[in-house]
Amino acid sequence: MIFKDQINTVFELKKTPKRIISLVPSQTELLVDLGLKDSIVGLTKFCVHPNHFIKTKTIVGGTKTINIDKIKALKPDIILCNKEENTKEIVEICQQIAPTHVSDIYTISDSIEVIKQYGNIFSKEKEAQSLVLKLTVIIEDFNQFIENKPTLKIIYFIWKNPWMIAGNNTFINYLLALNKFENVYKNLSRYPEVALENLKKSDLILLSSEPYPFKENNIKEIEGHSKNAKIILVDGEYFSWYGSRLLKSFDYFKELRNSI
Repeated sequence: MIFKDQINTVFELKKTPKRIISLVPSQTELLVDLGLKDSIVGLTKFCVHPNHFIKTKTIVGGTKTINIDKIKALKPDIILCNKEENTKEIVEICQQIAPTHVSDIYTISDSIEVIKQYGNIFSKEKEAQSLVLKLTVIIEDFNQFIENKPTLKIIYFIWKNPWMIAGNNTFINYLLALNKFENVYKNLSRYPEVALENLKKSDLILLSSEPYPFKENNIKEIEGHSKNAKIILVDGEYFSWYGSRLLKSFDYFKELRNSI
């Protein structure tokens, strides 16, 4: 069987993969929700959902560094990567070991495409279609909820030292827009550095729990530069994890919006 991933790389599978290595936390969670937990043989140290997987599966490294020998020893039928989360070098190494699927996600449509691709690759078409239908209903409901909410100008921090925010051309920015949060740095691409003393004026400043784990004490660091914006800690998984996590994200977004 011939497949094409989201960066248009073509690969061949002679049978349905039974030994999967996932190098992307949100995609590991998706595999489980597709009923593939027993087929996962390797994952990263950041694959924290389901939380027991860290103890029961082989950890092959992180998203930016991998243990090549461990991956080879697991004899995977397929390796799952992501263009943003994994480096080009990692993808190229994986392609030499086993057929490798690379996702490239910026929108809900991209995420739905990956769910469907996994359904085809792993012979889980019905499960994939069920997830897609549930997600479609959830998003329609959220769009009705958010329709009459005011648009708020926001800054979304992902890192400190250096201070970095989410800009345009990111899945985070796409979800912010769905929430009627106008990113005041949408003119900047990807994840630019910003100087606190020169922050743009906004209504809200969102401090993400990942990749940098912002805490209450970080709010004080920004308050003097916030230009009276309200500063809120947010769960970064709901703003950056695609796949089946989206089934839970929109309830979180409702709670967040109602709390502002």
